[in-house]
Parts: sequence; C-alpha cells; structure tokens
Amino acid sequence: MSSCVGKSVARVDAYEKATGRAKYMDDLCDKSALIAKILHSTIAHGFVKSVDTAAAEAIPGVVKILTCFDAPDRPFPTAGHPWSTDPDHQDTADRCLLNRHVRYYGDEVAVVLAEDEVSAAQGVRALKVEYEELPFVLDVQEAMKEGAPQIHEDCPGNILKHTSLRKGDYEAARQEPGLIRVEGWYDTPTVQHCHIENHGCFAYEEAGRVVVVSSTQIPHIVRRVVGQALGLPWGKVRIIKPYIGGGFGNKQDALYEPLCAWCSLQVGGRLVKLECSREETFVSNRVRHAIRTHIISYVRPDGTLAARKFEAFSNQGGYASHGHSIVAKGMGAFPQLYPCENLECGSWTVYTNRPSAGAMRGYGIPQAMFACECHIDDICAKTGISPLEFRRKNLMPMGYVDGFSKNELYTDTFNQCMDKALEMMGYREKFEEYRNQAGPIRRGVGLAVFWYNTAVWPISLESSSCRMVVNQDGSLQFQTGETEIGQGCDTAYSQMVADAVGVPLSDVHVVSTQDTDVTPYGTGAYASRQTYIGSFSIVQTAMALRERILEIAHRQTRMPVSTLDLADGQIVRKSDGRILKSLGDLAMEALYSMEDSRHITAETTAQIKSNAYSFGCSLAEVEVDIPMCRVKLLRLVNVHDCGRIINPALAEAQVHGGMSMAIGYGLSEELKFDEKTGRPLNGNLLDYKLSTFMDHPHLEVGFVENPEPTSPYGTKALGEPPACSGAPAIRNAILNATGVAIDSCPITPHVLYRRFREEGLIQE
Repeated sequence: MSSCVGKSVARVDAYEKATGRAKYMDDLCDKSALIAKILHSTIAHGFVKSVDTAAAEAIPGVVKILTCFDAPDRPFPTAGHPWSTDPDHQDTADRCLLNRHVRYYGDEVAVVLAEDEVSAAQGVRALKVEYEELPFVLDVQEAMKEGAPQIHEDCPGNILKHTSLRKGDYEAARQEPGLIRVEGWYDTPTVQHCHIENHGCFAYEEAGRVVVVSSTQIPHIVRRVVGQALGLPWGKVRIIKPYIGGGFGNKQDALYEPLCAWCSLQVGGRLVKLECSREETFVSNRVRHAIRTHIISYVRPDGTLAARKFEAFSNQGGYASHGHSIVAKGMGAFPQLYPCENLECGSWTVYTNRPSAGAMRGYGIPQAMFACECHIDDICAKTGISPLEFRRKNLMPMGYVDGFSKNELYTDTFNQCMDKALEMMGYREKFEEYRNQAGPIRRGVGLAVFWYNTAVWPISLESSSCRMVVNQDGSLQFQTGETEIGQGCDTAYSQMVADAVGVPLSDVHVVSTQDTDVTPYGTGAYASRQTYIGSFSIVQTAMALRERILEIAHRQTRMPVSTLDLADGQIVRKSDGRILKSLGDLAMEALYSMEDSRHITAETTAQIKSNAYSFGCSLAEVEVDIPMCRVKLLRLVNVHDCGRIINPALAEAQVHGGMSMAIGYGLSEELKFDEKTGRPLNGNLLDYKLSTFMDHPHLEVGFVENPEPTSPYGTKALGEPPACSGAPAIRNAILNATGVAIDSCPITPHVLYRRFREEGLIQE
C-alpha cells in the first residue's frame, strides 16, 4: 500500500503558481468584457433621493448606467452558510443589489458599465447623487440605546439577534464567602483580510443561463445566492471557481457575483467584469467583527472558579452577512475552555453604520480568546497565582464532553501543548527572570491558549461529495466541492486519495477548478473543515472505486476478489504478493473490451455528523520601551494539536500565516472611522498597518499529534486556530514586563502612552 499521508510532498499546484501559469479570474476574462464600476455612498446613513446620470452617459465608452432605482427590490442573504430548509435557520435577507437606503459609508448606490476601465471610472465620478442624510451610529453599545438611529426597521434597538447560555446558579454561587471578584472589559477591532487577490468576477449569459466566474470560496452557495437575488431557478445559474489568491473568509460571502450577473442580463447577456480595488475590499467587502466583551469571574483563594459571567457585543455593521454566528461561536468557547459549574453568558449582534462584518479566519475565536485569555492573566495578577499554574488547574480536562456538539477531549492535549511550548520558549526561567523589573526597557513573557472546533456540525449541514475517474493509463482524476483557496488542500487531498485508493501520488490528478455544472456538491472552504470533512467522502469513494477495480480484476485474472489487493497502482495477490497486472493494463482492457466495456468511476456523498476539538497555545516574548511606548516582539511560539498531520510542510506554512495575522491583530491592525462622517480613515495598504515580515520575529512552530478518532485520517482543524492566541499572548507578555494590563487591541504606541500615563510609568 502506498503511504503518502504524513509526508512533506511538493504542492500539486507549486509549478503552476511559481511560473505564473496558474489562471486566476482576471486571466480567464476575455478582453471584450464590459467593465463594471460601482458608485459607493459618501454618507454613513440615509436615503438616495436621486441620481443624475446625464454627465456620465455623455462620456465616450459608457454603455449603461444602472442605479438603485433600477434594481429589483428583492432582499437576499449573502452569508456563505449551507442552505437550510428550516426558515428559522436561514440567513437574514437584508441586502439588495443596489441600495436606496444606504447604511454605511461605501454602500452600493449605482453601477456604470463601460467599454474600458477609464471610461467606467470617469462615469462613476460624473454621477451626482442627492441624499437625505440620517443620523448614524458607529459604536455597538450606543446603537442599542433608546433613541439610537434605526438601521433596519424590523430590528428594534438595532439588535439582529441575542442568545444566552446558563448553567447552575450564578447569583447564588457568587455569594460564597471569601471569593475574589475580577472584572474586565475587552475590545477587539475591525480589521481586514488583506488577501493578495482582490475579489472579482465576470458574468455572461449562455444558452439561457447565467454563468459567473468568480474568486470565491463557496461556488455552490454562490449559485444559490445569485438565484435568490435575481429571482432565477438555481439550475439557471452556473458558477466557476478557478484558482483564487486567498480569501480568509472574505470570499465566504456572495460579494458582487449577484450584481455582476444582473448587470450582464441588463445588457443582453454580454460579458461583464466587476473587480474590486484594494480600497473597495477594505470597506465594501467584509471585515472582522469588532467585539466588546465583558467578563466577571469569582475565584476562590485556591484558584478554582466559583461563578462567571460573560457578555459580548458584536458590531455587525450595516448588513447581516454571517450575523450572529460569529459572536455566538465565541460565546460557546467561554464555558468550555475553563469549565465552571455556575455561569451566565449572553451575546448580542448589533447593526451599526460601519462596513458589514462577515467571516474571517478564526470566526469569532480570535476576539473571544483575546478577551478570555487576557482575563485569565488579570485573575492571576489579582490572586497572585502564576498564569501557568492557573491554567493547569482550570483548563478543560481530559474526558470533557460538550453537551451540545458532543465533542470530547480525548487526550491531555492542553498540557501536552503547553509542555512543548514551555520547553521551546524556556518560559519558566524567563518568567522568573523578568519579574519585578525596573528601568525604562523591560522584557516579559506571556502565555495564551486557544480553543477551536472543526467544521459546523451540529449548527449547520455538513456533507462532502467526491468523484473519482480511472483513466486508460491507470491514473485517476478526482473532484470535490471543497475548494482550494491557497491553503494547500488540493495537495493534502491528493495524498489522501493516493493512500485510500492504492495508487502512486504521481498518478493522482486533482481537478482544482470547481464548476457547479460538473463538480460534486460541496459547501466550500471555511470552518477549518477541508481535510476533516473531505476525508469522509474521499475514503468512502475510494472504497467504492476499489471495489469496482477489484471486481474487474477478478473478471480479468479469474482470482477471487477476496484474494486481491490494489497497491501502488498494481493488482496483487495477497497470499504471495505476486503482481498480476498493472492498473493501467486493467483499465485499458476494461475500457476497450469488445465483450465487457466498463468505465471505471465512483462518486459518493458523505454526511458528517461529528465535530472535533483542536487546541493549542501561543507563547510570546517582548521587549517594552516605556518612554518610547514601543513593543518589540522578540519571539512567538505556537504549539498546536491538529490531529494527524497530512503534510508537515503545508501544516507549518498554515501556522506561519495564522501567527502573522495574530501579530497584526495584537500590535498594529485596525480599520479606523471618522466619528463625524462615518468615513473609513485608513482603507488602503499605505495607511492600514498590516503586519509584514519586518514586524515578525522568527516564527517557531510545534505540533502535538493526537489522531482524532472521529476522522478517517485522524485530522482536525489546522488553518484557523494559529490566528487565535497570538494577540493575547503578546498582551500578557506586556503585562508581565510592565505590570500594566492593556484591555484592547491593537496595542499601539498611542494605547501604551495612555495606559503608561494612567499607571504612573510616564510622567508629564
């Protein structure tokens, strides 16, 4: 049997991407396409009273102008969630193709179609819009107050949704004598995904159907959303996903595919391309939810938890997108990470006049981990218990089972990960060395853990389909609806297929492009689901294919099926290992036989009704220059139990990417807004302080491999978790260095200056 899983084989798309041969959306679009440019609102909240198109229409090259008064009044949902037949479980349909009621600075008002980029841009600049301006609100808690501007008429108090969790008796438990009360408010910012390839798509009509080629993570879901937005049967829509240059959750949304498709239909089905500028991706795509979290813990003198309260307020922006699922996932982590018998949890998702927030790598857990792990170190500072000792005592124990998801912690993974990270960092020695420092420049170390689950069951449907086809030479092609977005899943899939079928890796050819006309149904790339979910259908389809191959081998060799095996692309007899024939010879004979011609294929669908925990930790070492209010990150270590690793090189690369995001989240990245106008102030890569290699120390990665028993290959979440714990580890290192607790991120010099002054470390 071949053995590819667990090896750092080269990426299957490496040559194409390294040489520039890989075709992305823009490479595939014919030069005859009309160019679509969007006119975005220049107010944060109000109504469009009129759009004067006369000057724009007079510009040479402008073909058509479509305004919010032309667009159908047909609200549709945009979130990349699986469809539900239960109306109460469907995403909120609150967005139109173009909007008369604009709800953030950058909302879509009109679109210009032109023969070229210059004409389209000139046409947009020539449009004149008259607005009826309304009061706006940017702050999440201000939006909930009586008298706040109403953003959506059917959501009183601007609350999209509120959910709660309760266990035990919080009020009674907090009356226990001798308890230490620790309270904190923690703020996380609005940030952007900053994927390399901006979102874009092109659309045309073919044989009475709409075809959209898009840089999307979710082609099958986008087909449904386009159908809903245009009022078309879903079978009248075809979505093609080529190679895409990153998504990180931004492209787990139907962004402009419905608008582009509609534009094409308005010009007789002509080819129309709509590609976002970098500035548009910042404001008019999706952002990470800014979340304000309030935590109260009552702690016994021995360091055990008596009662806890958690409240989180999620800034949704102008439209629902992924909505409440983000903060609800973060709230779900709270009672599990540090189990407590008495707790109250509540979370609110609130509309404001900010850009719409959606999915982003970690899906609410970076926000939750920042709040929760900062709070743990605040407890330790107040009780005098070391951060390591407190976590050892209170973290989720082995054997813990979540009552909702039925997830179980099968191993002592937290302690294993912390032990490995502590050794890599030399944490214990440095923690003692850096205590009670004085002077202007100080060093510190910080610890933070993370909790993550895999895929979306039982919240949403989880299924995966796979198709395998044997070629005449014995090689095989396979397809799955779970999309490659740059993370390397096509390579991992190829390794899994090679092992499951019993062929050399070189004989496995993945069809990377997803096409809803051809590709088996799959919901796409999100929720760290790729290898976990895909493995079920891959193994299932491989078993069906092997069964067909061995049945044909029986006909060709006269050997009983029970005595045969397929290994390394050869039909072998189990008893003595004799090679009877190659898979290529078998396929050639089967396909061209005059008596018994057979095409050797298999396709299956697996519904997955399980989930899996993924855990780990980050350790940070910092140097803080107090007079300069500057933090230098000296070291960052991430250790992760992601189950069995399919490809170590890919795994390490994924962790490096997550750690980089965590550094930016902790120290520099924040999308800022003008309080007077609602206008984004730094919506470009010049002013938005994206974390780069120059901001990174050497990123140190470790793994603990505890194979996940619910997974065919023992895998579980890998891509998102490393983004979740780096920021609080950095914050806790600053606390260790200076004794100053920073309760918001990013921790910029401006924030440090304010807090150092408050704590008396800087004197005027």
